Amino acid sequence: MKKISLVIILTILWGHSLLAQDTSSQNSKQSFNYTFSQFGRETVDFVKQPAKWDGSDWLTIALVGAGTFLVAQADQPIRTDVLKDQRYYYSAPIVTGRVWAEIYSPVILFSGFAAFSLLTNDIGTRKIAYEIGQASLYAGALSFVLKLVIGRSRPYLNEGNSFFRPFSSIFNQDNKSMPSGHSTVAFILSTVLSRNAKSPVLKVLAYLPAVLTMISRVYQDQHWVSDTFAGAALGYFVGTWVVDQHEQSNSPIKITSAFPLTISIALN
Repeated sequence: MKKISLVIILTILWGHSLLAQDTSSQNSKQSFNYTFSQFGRETVDFVKQPAKWDGSDWLTIALVGAGTFLVAQADQPIRTDVLKDQRYYYSAPIVTGRVWAEIYSPVILFSGFAAFSLLTNDIGTRKIAYEIGQASLYAGALSFVLKLVIGRSRPYLNEGNSFFRPFSSIFNQDNKSMPSGHSTVAFILSTVLSRNAKSPVLKVLAYLPAVLTMISRVYQDQHWVSDTFAGAALGYFVGTWVVDQHEQSNSPIKITSAFPLTISIALN
């Protein structure tokens, strides 16, 4: 619990001091509130996205699929090598990677950033809170559906990386290996933090815990390498889409409602 608390506190403080957005006032021709109603509109738009995909989008999907297939060729050899040495099962990097992407992490980080922004009136951390919550909900729903449809067997069952039970029991996690939910969550958090960071160095460092998550899930025999690759791709693309909805060129963020967690993006 102390390790978890330390990770959360450091992340929130980092967000306050280094991720705050430019809030300088500028004239605007149009503004829209980032409220729950806007969240609803964006959710509908998110669901409709496949109908809007063009050739480049489908090419990206194809490349991710091909990449997952290629990585899967190394699933069994990597697992065999990893299981030869389990001395680091509870080491700091492995535990940190797991903790970073536990199901409670987005909830705690969302709450922490939101509470911190209310106490300090920091708009940047407020934006981050919304994007973490929004992207986590979207990716969580997609990950759940994909796991159920694919039904891939987990490595610890020793059934091989080509064993699938589509639409097996909803509550049975043994056949929900792909995509890795932890890797999805990890890349949601890291992508949102990276996109909101000002420093190029921080943009890169934000992905370090996500990489540790991928390593952790394979090392602890919870996922195949290809599971983590697919989960990372899902988290990255969903996180990127969410942040893109709220960032416009030269668009300041400002409070526009009495509701404490409502912000607006002004468009010049």
